[in-house]
Amino acid sequence: MANTTTSRRTKSKPTGAGAAKKTTAGSSKEKTAANPRWTFLTNHSHVLILLHNNPDMVLRQVALEVGITERAVQRIIQDLESGGVIERERVGRRNRYKVLVNQPLRHAIEAHRNIGDLLALISNDE
Repeated sequence: MANTTTSRRTKSKPTGAGAAKKTTAGSSKEKTAANPRWTFLTNHSHVLILLHNNPDMVLRQVALEVGITERAVQRIIQDLESGGVIERERVGRRNRYKVLVNQPLRHAIEAHRNIGDLLALISNDE
């Protein structure tokens, strides 16, 4: 009978006294204020906040700020557009985004508030 399992290539790990210790996703070194394991707001809200603060921001920069891929930002933008939360305007070769601040928040628990309320709460403006 033929062996049907495939072999996996593995990278060799450094050994010895000079080897760096690898941290895991749940390690205490990663759980800092600068890099929390979870946040109170979703990536959708992070993208929305950034676009509200800078409507001309390119998606690559949004992705870097949020800490997700550019493709993930594209999907979020698509969700926000189809949900009636933002509008996209083509300006030359770039996009400008308008957040529709009077739209209600989407979950039943927060539906008594609108997007503008959330943005006002999070905004740096005093």
